[in-house]
Formats: sequence, C-alpha cells, structure tokens
Amino acid sequence: MRLAVCSEMVFTELPLLDRVKRIDELGFDVEIWSWHDKDLDALAATGARFSSMTGYLHGDLIDPESADEVVRTAELSIKAAAVLGVPRLNLHTAELVDGQAARPRQRATGQMWSTALRALERIGELGAAAGVTFCVENLNTIVDHPGVPLARAKDTLALIEGVGHPNVKMMLDLYHAQIGEGNLVELVRRCGDAIGEIQVADVPGRCEPGTGEIHYPAVAQALRDIGYAGTVGMEAYAESDSTAALQAFRAAFS
Repeated sequence: MRLAVCSEMVFTELPLLDRVKRIDELGFDVEIWSWHDKDLDALAATGARFSSMTGYLHGDLIDPESADEVVRTAELSIKAAAVLGVPRLNLHTAELVDGQAARPRQRATGQMWSTALRALERIGELGAAAGVTFCVENLNTIVDHPGVPLARAKDTLALIEGVGHPNVKMMLDLYHAQIGEGNLVELVRRCGDAIGEIQVADVPGRCEPGTGEIHYPAVAQALRDIGYAGTVGMEAYAESDSTAALQAFRAAFS
C-alpha cells in the first residue's frame, strides 16, 4: 500500500507549497482538494507525487438539471490532473460549499439514482480516454455533510457496482463510514475491488490514526487480507505535531 497525506490539513502553519515539500520529504504521496485556486505549475515543480484531487467544480451528480455541469467540469479537472500527474479524481454525489451541501436534500429518489448512474457512465468514459480514475467518496451526514443524498458507503458502493466501469471506483473514506455506519472491517471486505483509494482519520476529532476509537491496525490487516495494494490517504488533522501525526499514520499501516 502507498501512503498519502492531505496537504490541506497538516503543517497548516506553512504555505501550501512548503507543506507539499515537507510531506514529500517525509516519504508520502500528496493529496490536494481544489485545483482551480492553486498554481499547478508551482506544485508540479516541487517534484512531489500527487495521489488525488477534486474531480469536478460544480453540479450535483444526482440532479438532472446540473449533472451535465459535473461532467463538463470533470473534463476540466482531467486537464488540471495532467499537469500534476494525478491518477485519481474525487467526486461527491452532491456539490459541497464550505463542506455543506450546496442544495440540501433530505431523502433520495429513484430519479437521483438513475441520474447519478448515467452521469458516472459518461465520466467513466472520460476517465478511460485520459487514463485517470474517478472515485466517488462516501460522506457522513450526521456531523460534517448534512443534506447530501446517496452519501453513505453502501450507497456509493451500489453506484459503483451499478456503473460497472473500470475508471469509476470508490473513494472509501473510513472516517465518514465510522460515523455513519461503522463495522469497518466488514465494509472493507464488502467493497473489495470497488475501492479506488482509501481515506482515513480517527473518530471523534478527525485527527490521525490512534487518536480516537478506530483500531486502524485491524483495518490495515483487512486491507491486506483482500489484497489491496492501492493508496491509503490520511485526510486528517494533526492532534498536535504534524510530523508525529504522519509517523503515527505510517505505523498504523506498516
């Protein structure tokens, strides 16, 4: 398994470029969130290996009126990813603004399912042509992202399996899954080949593994048991010292 670290959440006392360099120096790949507000050429010049970033700008996958905008901005994201060599682009079932659903909805409908499936089929073809994988991230709606439909891991898994495209996978976020569903070892086993990347943080607090209730060594063993050889990304804040947080993350998955 390759280990990556989200540059938006650690070494926050440093400018972003310096965070990227520091993460790279410590031997990790780098995740970023948005790309449209960053100097991509400067990021590329750091020489860091980038694992994932946001794969759209606007629109809801589940909304017939804005799903085309998700597809359109996914094309733009592919072009940005080429600058950094990013292999995976992250999607949500609904657009987030400052972490909240841009257009909150309290229940899912059949139309939402069918709209998301059709949009993901189109996005999968874009990914295949460009050699990138789009990953749909599960979210929790209890603490961080209320009003996002089809957000649970079991929903995103159903979408991925329904689309059945090799360039559309899950961004399986175990922090979100623990809050919304739990039973993480069985969840990892169930998702299996549908996983494009794993993201981790502990609960509560969203800090590095070992600071909360999740026994990440057991999760790491479950990933080894299913033969997972992809990327595990720490999308977490440091409880105190960022370097120590990255060391704890590495220890949990070594």
